[in-house]
Amino acid sequence: MTQDQPAPAPSQAPARPDWWRDAVIYQVYPRSFADADGDGMGDLEGIRRRLPHLRDLGVDAVWLSPFYASPQADAGYDVTDYRAVDPMFGTLDDADAVLRDAHTLGLRVIVDLVPNHCSDRHAWFRQAVEEGPTSPLRHRFHFRDGRGADGELPPNDWESVFGGPAWTRLPDGQWYLHLFAPEQPDFNWEHTVVRDEFRAVLRFWLDRGVDGFRIDVAHGLIKAAGLPDIGRGSQATLIGNQELPFFDQDGVHEIYRDWRALLDEYDGERIAVAEAWAPSPARTARYVRPDELHQAFNFHYLGTAWDAPALRGTIDASLDAMRPVGAPATWVLSNHDVVRHATRLGGTAARARAATLLMLALPGSAYLYQGEELGLPEVTDLPDEARQDPAFARRTGTSGQDGLRDGCRVPIPWTEDGRSHGFGPGSSWLPMPPGWGALSVAAQTGDPDSTLELYRAALALRRTHPGLGAGTDVTWLDAPDGILTFRRPGGLVCTVNTTDTAVRLPTPGKPLLSSGQLPTADGEFILPPDTTVWWDA
Repeated sequence: MTQDQPAPAPSQAPARPDWWRDAVIYQVYPRSFADADGDGMGDLEGIRRRLPHLRDLGVDAVWLSPFYASPQADAGYDVTDYRAVDPMFGTLDDADAVLRDAHTLGLRVIVDLVPNHCSDRHAWFRQAVEEGPTSPLRHRFHFRDGRGADGELPPNDWESVFGGPAWTRLPDGQWYLHLFAPEQPDFNWEHTVVRDEFRAVLRFWLDRGVDGFRIDVAHGLIKAAGLPDIGRGSQATLIGNQELPFFDQDGVHEIYRDWRALLDEYDGERIAVAEAWAPSPARTARYVRPDELHQAFNFHYLGTAWDAPALRGTIDASLDAMRPVGAPATWVLSNHDVVRHATRLGGTAARARAATLLMLALPGSAYLYQGEELGLPEVTDLPDEARQDPAFARRTGTSGQDGLRDGCRVPIPWTEDGRSHGFGPGSSWLPMPPGWGALSVAAQTGDPDSTLELYRAALALRRTHPGLGAGTDVTWLDAPDGILTFRRPGGLVCTVNTTDTAVRLPTPGKPLLSSGQLPTADGEFILPPDTTVWWDA
């Protein structure tokens, strides 16, 4: 790993104590946000030019998915150099410009960090392969002899998240572990050199002025001693539901205590956010104890159906788990790995809008995925030849991901017209579907009924209303079946209809914002199906 140039004097976002406890953080997927150079692929300069959109939207921070040097076997999650920018996205100067302009606009910047694995073209791994089984560099990864008479069988029965075995055999006879694609060998985090190197990587980006890190596969760094068999297949379906010897091992917490101490050396409350798939909210809460990380993604909420009892149960479990450790709950509906919630929750714009207002009313921090403010649906009809998700070619029935993540990664539209609707001057790396222009930023701006203006209004209220944002408590109010009603300290009531039938209810206060039309009369109101309302009460 090389350092190309020293860090410039870092710019700083405006200081606000505990900003991360109620922050709304917007995920930018660099490939698909904005293309400045016209090659069909998004880039850092494109992001920089579109930062005013995020300021006007009202978010607090931007999370950038990987832009590091990479062969792009898994869209940049296979890194060859953690201190270099891949030429497809620009240069270190471009990264510095994004940081500088974001801070000028009052936005913080969080960058992705990929510590579980690297690229098979990383200098360490290449040297380990070239030098053979006796190479000391093999201890920085998980190399093992195989089982069977001639070592022809993998060392254990672990499966890749992308499908197929989690082991690949080299011509010299040894096998190496990769919980994802074969191009992504797992680091051995029991090795001191690995830990030292990532501390240096953290400092490299902190010195450049980043405000924090989203830690990819934060639950995966430590593997169970002896790498024991699991004893069953379809292991990807167990992630986040059951204990696994390659995920959520107790040893990861020593690493994150060390990282927290490093982060605390820097001014400005730099943070770390765990992508941690754990079997329960209580296990997730272990990642955000006071001396560990600041936030952890709430995948239990993301996976909850549009059902009032289920939602209430997940909300209560999430808040109950975070309260003892003093960490904020986080809420998320979409990201670059899952079907967009406009489609996943039933395919109606009304339900997606209602789900958004519910999420933004909950105490803690919220994450938005680029394009959800436009109400973008999942693109389900991409041609096979256009798909680039590495899991697509490795699909093996129920084992591994379905390989269809490209549908949520189609570039977002900025203008109504043009070959790529303002994404760039030419075409886009994934084709946009017909009608995409009608969902563009330009088409929705100024339309009071648009999803974009709903997001802008909600985020503006969230900044000013004392009943929105940080906290750990909700008080549930009596409501008919299928209706969620809760009060937040500070005088906000949120009412949600998850059913397909309109319901007449007493008016709890002055309506502030509704995801749909809200007929009111004589102290009562009619709550339409799939609608959320915020009340000043």
